[in-house]
Amino acid sequence: MTDQLHPMTPHHLPFYIVKPGETDVLMIVMGIFLILVVLGVGNLYLRLHTLPERMAHKSQKLQFEIVAVLGLLALFTHIHLFWIAGLLLALVDLPDFGTPLRSIAGSVERIADSSDGAVADERWEKKSAPAAAAEKADPSVIKGPHAPKQEVASHA
Repeated sequence: MTDQLHPMTPHHLPFYIVKPGETDVLMIVMGIFLILVVLGVGNLYLRLHTLPERMAHKSQKLQFEIVAVLGLLALFTHIHLFWIAGLLLALVDLPDFGTPLRSIAGSVERIADSSDGAVADERWEKKSAPAAAAEKADPSVIKGPHAPKQEVASHA
């Protein structure tokens, strides 16, 4: 009598049932497959989750930061409305208000500096010859943007 394991054991076992003491190859293959599937689905989920951030990366810095914060809120709170709001914000092309405002702020700063006397107005730097001659003749006369206005005689 050969291969007599147990009186109730069938003589032909399926391939997925291993004999005692042998390595279960199917279990090892399925374990590796399970690990790869979990890592693949996790990678797919994270790629889908960061989609709004990747879309907003090409836009303005403020818009990108808001989308990134909405993505983090969606990740940690599991409130999917944050992710949808971030996706919609990433899709919308916001107008650039920063550049004109920075230009206005720079111009106002230059005007403020010139009123302090640090930077003279370009119009007053180019003095006419008669005004320069009058200034040399009488140094008490103040010319320029800060000169006091002379009174005009009344016409009446």
